[in-house]
Amino acid sequence: MEKIILTGDRPTGKLHIGHYIGSISSRIKLQNEGDFDKMYIMIADAQALTDNAGNVQKVRDNILNVALDYLACGLDPQKCCLFIQSEVPALTEMTFYFSNLVTLSRLKRNPTVKEEIKLRGFEESIPVGFLTYPISQAADITAFGTTIVPVGEDQKPMVEQTREIVKAFNSTYGQVLTMPEAVIPKIKSQARLVGIDGKGKMSKSLGNCIYLSDEPEVIKQKVMSIYTDPDHIKVSDPGKIEGNVAFEYLDAFVKEDSFEKFLPEYKNMDELKSHYKRGGLGDVKVKMFLNNILQELIAPIREKRKALAEHPEKVYEILFRCCDEANLAANATLAKMKKAMGINYREYFAGGNKF
Repeated sequence: MEKIILTGDRPTGKLHIGHYIGSISSRIKLQNEGDFDKMYIMIADAQALTDNAGNVQKVRDNILNVALDYLACGLDPQKCCLFIQSEVPALTEMTFYFSNLVTLSRLKRNPTVKEEIKLRGFEESIPVGFLTYPISQAADITAFGTTIVPVGEDQKPMVEQTREIVKAFNSTYGQVLTMPEAVIPKIKSQARLVGIDGKGKMSKSLGNCIYLSDEPEVIKQKVMSIYTDPDHIKVSDPGKIEGNVAFEYLDAFVKEDSFEKFLPEYKNMDELKSHYKRGGLGDVKVKMFLNNILQELIAPIREKRKALAEHPEKVYEILFRCCDEANLAANATLAKMKKAMGINYREYFAGGNKF
């Protein structure tokens, strides 16, 4: 069986460090290792419209923003297929067929959907498209014969629902669709990076992000505002690591040479945490260490992004070329589905069959 990877992001804003550590960095690693047959990375504009139907321009503009972030981070269109969801019509048709295999009650029980509904305050005014986007996501995954779906912990229920749909389709119509597996980052802070305010996951809609395109002074300002231990008032006070966003970020982003470069008086995170917990280490020093690490990470991404942004037409050329490739794969899967379902009428009658 081929090893096929699919992942992606909704174009509702520029990407942030939570996207980078939670998914993009692992995509780049997978891409460069080459231990797969195909990697598809989708800009999920159709899904973004499920709660932005009245603000299409926002989604349209952010297709370019997401593509710029992808390319600036190092995703290579020669090694992976970067495509726009709405440019692959077969996904919409597959979503319609899958909708007959899922109950309304099951959709409402999806933990990811429940959390997103609460976050957006939809209550009973839930757009149907938003409620059913797990079905759309199942189409995205299965259209390309995906075997591996790298996701954060919060998206695991979506892959589980896709697996249910695959099982239902195959048991009803025959073994057509490939069963995918979710792959989640092993480090908790990487799987679900909390926002700088410590109140929930880093989210564009909550405004608690550090963006991959942020300028140096903005990064520093945001880092210095990060939530730490509210009881750690004086430098001499013992501090708590649990729930301390600065340390969660350090756990996610620190590298082997970070201490040697930026904080040589400590050898590793264990020493730094130990000092903080017993007292004598201030939040400012911890945050400046984190700031230096993030500045080093973001600077080359930001500069490459600026260069790419000067030629948006070249970015769209890449996307449209990849969309053509994605259409070939998705159309092939849709054709197999319709044959198994017995609704491939043109093919049926072209073969000499009669009513």
